[in-house]
Amino acid sequence: MTTIVRDIFVFLTAAIFVAASMLIATGAGAHEFKVGAIDIGHPWSRPTPKDANIAGGYLTITNKGKTADRLIGGASPAAGQIEVHEVVDVDGMSKTRALANGIEIKPGKTVELKPGSYRLLMLGLKEPFQLGQKIKATLVFEKAGPVEIVYNVEENPGAAVSGVMQHKHH
Repeated sequence: MTTIVRDIFVFLTAAIFVAASMLIATGAGAHEFKVGAIDIGHPWSRPTPKDANIAGGYLTITNKGKTADRLIGGASPAAGQIEVHEVVDVDGMSKTRALANGIEIKPGKTVELKPGSYRLLMLGLKEPFQLGQKIKATLVFEKAGPVEIVYNVEENPGAAVSGVMQHKHH
């Protein structure tokens, strides 16, 4: 009986260690923001090459209210402007286009802005984004109004590569 208890203890200890390691690797930098019934989860952007003038902004938006709201734009001291965009397939090519009416977030739903899908496009960057940097921005919702957020500039190895390709010299 003690061997079984010891084996279970070893197994659970290992499982907790693995789970904690995964949490540290994936969620330690998670941060959230809130305005009204809107929750914004983990805004992030990628590092940009020194000559880039655009960057994508990614995050999740959850509407915990009873009525739909709409992300209609934003602003940042790091960029000339922020637009809501989507990536669409046009004749086999991925292209990005501005969404003049923004993105609707229905009650009880979550919308994920991620590479290859919806995103916030920061245009006219003042300087390149560097790994570890924090980028302040304000998002504007049709009903909930403005909310200040901070993008973490990080690599996202789980995401598909989109936009500007980077390479390293050895």
